[in-house]
Amino acid sequence: MFTKKIIKSLLLLTVLFNTVILASANDKIAQILARKSQAKVKFGILIAESNSGTVIFAHNENIPLTPASNMKLITSFAALKYLGSQFEFVTTASLAGKNLVIVGSGDPLLGIAGGDFISKIVSSLKERNITELENVIVDNSVFEDIRSHSSWPPDQINRPYACEVSGLNYNANCIKISAVNRAGQIILSTEPQTNYVTLVNKVQPSGKDSAIGCYRTEKENVLIVSGRCRKSASFDVAIENPAAFFGVLLTESLNIAGVTISGNLLISSETGQPTQLLVENRTPLIEVLKQCNKESFQLAAESFLKTLGAKQTTGGKAGSWQGGQKVIADYLTSLGAEPNSFVIDDGSGLSGKNKLTAANIVRVISDAQATGLWPIFRPTLAEGGVDGTLSKHFYQAQYRGRVFAKTGFINGVRALSGSFIAGDKEYMFSILANNANGSTKAAMYDIIKAIIDDGK
Repeated sequence: MFTKKIIKSLLLLTVLFNTVILASANDKIAQILARKSQAKVKFGILIAESNSGTVIFAHNENIPLTPASNMKLITSFAALKYLGSQFEFVTTASLAGKNLVIVGSGDPLLGIAGGDFISKIVSSLKERNITELENVIVDNSVFEDIRSHSSWPPDQINRPYACEVSGLNYNANCIKISAVNRAGQIILSTEPQTNYVTLVNKVQPSGKDSAIGCYRTEKENVLIVSGRCRKSASFDVAIENPAAFFGVLLTESLNIAGVTISGNLLISSETGQPTQLLVENRTPLIEVLKQCNKESFQLAAESFLKTLGAKQTTGGKAGSWQGGQKVIADYLTSLGAEPNSFVIDDGSGLSGKNKLTAANIVRVISDAQATGLWPIFRPTLAEGGVDGTLSKHFYQAQYRGRVFAKTGFINGVRALSGSFIAGDKEYMFSILANNANGSTKAAMYDIIKAIIDDGK
């Protein structure tokens, strides 16, 4: 049996051993930051032991920096905290007399997860032997109708990651455009097939390689596709007005199924009469969290932000970026963050106007642990060497499955925040890098590896 003196000695040895480990890791981190390649990079770093909160490394942790997609970590955890783990995005299709009414919930995964909602609607009508409708009404009023953020790069608004945000999203608000070279003639097609977009074919046949893209015109959803095509090529592009996009796809499917529409496709919240539910689509919040954090899905984060705005500030309707900004700002302030230590501009981090400190991000991770939500939230982060945006990093045996984090990247910015396991301890951390370069990501990852290596 150990005596009190022996136990005290063992505890002292453990403390000394851990101190030596941390000192060694800190020296390595200092060497990483001192690399010539990182001389112009501005880092904000905070690493702390999860259980005790003991800070083991800090560097500019209270300086606000652009967080890129690490903004998603803040937005998504706020969604989990305020909406609850059982929250679902529920999209409904109902009959109001002879009108078919679709009510959106801002679901960012509609049409890309689970069953095909449009097919379910068509099947439900056929089961009821309904072959004629008057109007198809799409209600997207859960969000404001400002669908593109003013701070997003204007030359990127047709990219999938900068797609519009609507109260009725579908197929990630994108289409795939494909080009095929058939004996020197370029044939264009879309997936899904639809007349919603008009393609102007400027693609040239090529005997060497393929590189195609498109740009918008002054007319909504009229796209000029250009480039060169050897055999085949394809790319995804964001469409305009997602609610109308869904409505057109639905009416096209109804027509194919033999359901005639005598009236019009209307984007409206007014049905004029009681509705009878036909079918609904439910997407659990947890599934959206995974797409948001593991895959860095921009639309998921922006839908979360506007949903928070709708639920917390405007009574469930007209969710806006401004409303979501207030919810996140109030949340950070409640954790002790100073008002001048952050700027919340969007939910995904695509805007370069967002500002966060490493300390603020760690505050959120600490809150996730303190509230008991960490066991739910941590599995939604990318796991090193396993999945998501970290599947090709930390894959070596000593690191694999020990890092859980949100990555971040926009021009000049790299970021990584979350937790990692070193030895038998878990650490929460945030590393933000502005004025970053091509080697900054490796430097950030080396910081985490240094602590894991010394904590074996």
